[in-house]
Parts: sequence; structure tokens; C-alpha cells
Amino acid sequence: MKTKQYFLLLLVLTANSVFAQFKLDADVRPRFEYRHGFGDLFPDNTDPAAFISQRTRLNAAYALENIKLFVSVQDVRVWGDVPQLNSADNNGFSLHQAWAELFLDPNFSVKLGRQEVIYDDSRIFGNVDWAQQGRSHDLALLRYNKDSFRFDVGFGFNQSGQALTGNVLTTPNTYKAIQYVWLHKDWADFSGSFLFLNNGLQFVDPADEDNTDTRYSQTVGTHLVYAKDSWKLQSNLFYQFGNDVNDNDLSAYLLSLDANYNINSKWSSGLGVELISGNDNGAPSGGNNDAFNPFYGTNHKFNGLMDYFYVGNHINNVGLLDLYARVKVKWDERSDTSLVVHNFSAAADIAGNDSKQLGTEVDIVYSRKIYKDVILKAGYSHMFASEGLEVIRNNFDNNTNNWGWVMLIIKPTLFDTKK
Repeated sequence: MKTKQYFLLLLVLTANSVFAQFKLDADVRPRFEYRHGFGDLFPDNTDPAAFISQRTRLNAAYALENIKLFVSVQDVRVWGDVPQLNSADNNGFSLHQAWAELFLDPNFSVKLGRQEVIYDDSRIFGNVDWAQQGRSHDLALLRYNKDSFRFDVGFGFNQSGQALTGNVLTTPNTYKAIQYVWLHKDWADFSGSFLFLNNGLQFVDPADEDNTDTRYSQTVGTHLVYAKDSWKLQSNLFYQFGNDVNDNDLSAYLLSLDANYNINSKWSSGLGVELISGNDNGAPSGGNNDAFNPFYGTNHKFNGLMDYFYVGNHINNVGLLDLYARVKVKWDERSDTSLVVHNFSAAADIAGNDSKQLGTEVDIVYSRKIYKDVILKAGYSHMFASEGLEVIRNNFDNNTNNWGWVMLIIKPTLFDTKK
């Protein structure tokens, strides 16, 4: 009897070795930052901030013939936020991703669970990887992928927990429900995507918490890419309508065009413009809201690295016109430096200010691959604020606004059955 059991176990292990794939990798990312006007104008009578944050992730991927499983756990902390002889950490441990994907046929699958959502250039949906904690969603996702065509349909419905009665979401900074459709097609030198997002935010009456409503806005648009020879052109065209969480009528847009040219094997340069609509005097009025909201995009990637716009701020404000130029030089196979200059101005009128000019930001980033799985990055940014930015931020102290950082990215593969 035992011989039969051992034989069956051997068959199972042999089958797993043939059909199953398992990969385990780590992501350790300590980062030092010096903040003297990062995210907002630096006020008088305060000291700059300096700290070291760290993200530590462990990712496990398992695949069978018709199933994929992925789990990503992480710890996010600031060095010193717990004592050396600590009995408990400060809630820095979390489940970043945990999903299962079931393949109904070679082209069609269903993906369920907590997962990153990244589309195109991450303007509307991105994983916000610069933030140590990143962003992930609890979703059901239907996917179709064949040749050069992809089609995703996503559904999300959020609650604060299990309950016998009531339907009020109290989790901060999240949506009540979303539904979206994303289509993507590749051609020889051109690719295009279409996105429709139905975004539901829950309104709770502060005077009566039982009076709630889910208010939906709709975002529709396209991402286009043309790449040939040394040129690459990208464009985003999005329009928002419906209602915001305060029941204002939405009518807003985002338009962008980015051009990049590879001068030679070492040098590249680019120019771009992005126009994001806003409200005159920085607030909705008369029941109308003309300010576009990029919602779940990787906003740190756009409009300057100092996060003055659309990174937890500048929502329902005067909008933004971002004109920028960049140059990148590849020193060797392991290192490069990029320089980007942004000129910011408001897309709508600023109350009490004749000029729409907001300021100019300079971003410099150096990157070097030290080993196969280790990358060193460092950056310096400087914001030259104009009067318009001082008005909308209500800070006229005229201080220097700069930011510097150094980060080490360590991402080794710990185990891989393919190898």
C-alpha cells in the first residue's frame, strides 16, 4: 500500500515539475530624502525634513497550465519609526497584491483579487511605484489577449467590512464602485488605446450619515503612440462628464502631446505639452465643475517630480498648462542622466491675480546599474515659484524650494523553476 502511495506522490511531483512554474523574488528599496519645499511652498519659521524610508517586498508567482497565482507582501517604514526593542511595528506591513487568474481558453481569462492596474503611460491607471506603498485595487477583471489586440473589462465594488445592515463605505480615499473598459491595438509603427471609466464616489451627508449616495463620473479617451526610426510621438485625449462627489456637473478635459527624438546612441531629447482643464478662481461654481481629475494615474510621473500638481493636491483647482523640455544622455551601458525643465501656468483664471504663471521646475535624475539586480538612483529638483502659485497656495514667504534624494533599488530573483 505504501508503495502505491509513494508512486502516486512521485507522479504528482513529476507532473508539477513539468507543468508548474514558481518564481520568488524580492524588492528592497531604501531612499533618503531632503525636503525643502517638496509638494508645497516652504513656509517661514520651519525646518526642512530629512528621512530614510524603505520598502521591502516579497513576490511569489505560481503558474499551472490554466491558472496563475500571485502574492506580494510588503513592509513600508521610515527608519526610526519604531524603537529598537519594539514589540509591534507601525502598521507598515500589508498585502500589496493577491490575485488568481483563470484561463478559460488561451486568449480569455478572469483575474480576481487585489492587483495593480497599469494601462498605457499610467495617466489614468498606474501603480504609483515611486510611492513606497504603491497602489493596488480590489477588482474582477475579464481579459482578452490575442496577437496585437487586447481587451479588458474591470469591475470593483468596495465596502469597509462585513455587516448585517448598512451600505456605507467609510474607508478613506477610495471609490465605492468602478467599471471600465480598455481596448488596445498594435500596428506596425502605431498603437492606440481606448478607455471608458465609470467612477463612483460615495457621498455621505455630514448632517445625516444615513443619507448617502453614489455619484458617478465618466471618463472617456484615447492614448496614441507613433514610433518610427528615431522618433516617438505620444498623445492623450480625455474628456470627463457626469457628476463629482458633491453633485456638481462635470465637463473637463486633458490633452497632451509628447515628442521624443533619439539624436544618437547616447543622446535623446524631447518636448511636450499637457493641458488639464480647471475652474476659474480655483473652485467649482454654479453647480459646475470644469476641473479634470486624473484619478488613479501615476501622477508623480507627470507635471514635475516635486509633486506640486495632482499628487494628493490641486484637485478641483485652476487646472494646469505644462510646457516641458528634456534631454537624456547615456554615459555608458550602466549609467544615464536626464534633465527636464517644466514651465507651469494655470488653465483657468486665478482669483486676485492677473497672471496665470505658476512657476518653473527643474528636475535632474542620475541612474547607475551597479550589479545585475542593483540600481542606484539620485535626483535633485528646484521649483522657481511665481506669484500665481503663491496665491493658490496662500504662501508669500518667498523661500527657496528644493528637494534631493538618493535611492537604492535591489530586486534579486530568489528562486525560479525555469532556471
